[in-house]
Amino acid sequence: MKDLHTFSAKKLRDLFLKGDLSAETITKHFLSRIQTHNKRLGAFLKVFDEKSQKQARALDKKRSAGKPLGKLAGIPIGIKDNTHIQGEITTCASKFLEHYRAPFSASVVRFMEEEDALFLGKLNLDEFSMGSSNENSAYMNAHNPWNTACTPGGSSGGSAAAVSARLVPMATGSDTGGSIRQPAAFCGIVGFKPTYGRVSRYGLVAFGSSLDQIGPLASSVEDAALMMETIGRPCSHDPTTLSLPADSYLDASITDLKGKVIGVPWSFLNNLQTTSQKNFQTSIDTLKDLGAKIEEVDLSLLRYSIAVYYILATAEASTNLSRFDGIRYGTRSASGSSFEEIYQKSRNEGFGDEVKKRILLGTFVLSAGHQDEFYRKAQKMRYLIQKSFNEAFAKCDYVVMPTSPVSAFPLNSFQDPFDMYLQDILSIPANLACLPAVSVPAGFDEKNMPLSLQILGPQCHDSLVLQAAHAFEKATPYKHRIPEAFA
Repeated sequence: MKDLHTFSAKKLRDLFLKGDLSAETITKHFLSRIQTHNKRLGAFLKVFDEKSQKQARALDKKRSAGKPLGKLAGIPIGIKDNTHIQGEITTCASKFLEHYRAPFSASVVRFMEEEDALFLGKLNLDEFSMGSSNENSAYMNAHNPWNTACTPGGSSGGSAAAVSARLVPMATGSDTGGSIRQPAAFCGIVGFKPTYGRVSRYGLVAFGSSLDQIGPLASSVEDAALMMETIGRPCSHDPTTLSLPADSYLDASITDLKGKVIGVPWSFLNNLQTTSQKNFQTSIDTLKDLGAKIEEVDLSLLRYSIAVYYILATAEASTNLSRFDGIRYGTRSASGSSFEEIYQKSRNEGFGDEVKKRILLGTFVLSAGHQDEFYRKAQKMRYLIQKSFNEAFAKCDYVVMPTSPVSAFPLNSFQDPFDMYLQDILSIPANLACLPAVSVPAGFDEKNMPLSLQILGPQCHDSLVLQAAHAFEKATPYKHRIPEAFA
């Protein structure tokens, strides 16, 4: 079947379970698409060609033997290359880790293996997940399938590009300040950041430990919910995971928002570009048509979110990356003649410019003379942002806003890093407040680049957020759209 890539992940699974398709046929189809398209997309850093086919043949034998099959049986999946698969290289798109072979699998990988997922390879990202455009990868830029001159977003740009071009039906990403949702928005797919602690971070190379969260990127809300049913569960290896009961995440029979109140922080959104503003208003009208009541909520404190985030995230990054010294982890410099020289030169040669900037900033805000001035004030403001969301959710069921203030921009657009950092202003608040948030396709701009709607909910209300996204998705014509060049 030549059109397998147009099927949803759920449909591929159902066809496999019924015996209409073999896992080997599915795997070969997507491996062929990767071979054909990855060179111009830069989505995959490593493809598991032989390994995935062997895995598929074993799954076919399991089905033939009449053994029980998992929720993800027959579904090819890409893994962001900051997440460990035992025995495989985890580079984090950094030269520092180009030879680092993972000694264990991340919990999310293990959970998906138990449900018979097929792993096709490791996906490109900004180095150590630090970036919003995938231009900080040490190996290659990833490109947007809707226009390869544009960024797919970051840091999970490889994951978003791969799903958008249907090189895989779904992929994992990690979200520290919008790194699942923003690339999903730029590439016209669904990206979901769960409540902090809903998904185990064990086996994820840490950027900002109080902000990081693994989640799915998929072509539909239903597929994202399917992955969440597998990975969204407690883990004994991660003490920050929440002990919550199993969740189906989505009731596909509910397709309206009757009785729901949706909050809109209009005062925070007054600087949107004209196209984004018009598209957002159209999305609001769709939510009204679905039966929702729209109310304004005060989230004016979100104007501080960029400053708060880049203090806290860089402080945590500085601490987390201190372990990469060329002695215990990573590539060791060959030119150092003493311990201090090896440490200094290994980090200087191994880390890219953006990672160095964030380590320096994080070390600065944690230094003895500046902790009170910056770090502690940022922690206090984070608490106030969380409080303002709690007050908003006392009046409404959801908060909505665009995922990004702009559509995907051309590669090499920003020379000033602060201009790039501002692109995250609408996605960062969910991470600071530990909220579940989803980006769902909402239209296209005048250049035929995707635009999106972001839906946020209270902590632990992940299923309600996906339910609202599903209703919106059903009411709009953008589900499963594939870029013309990759159809």
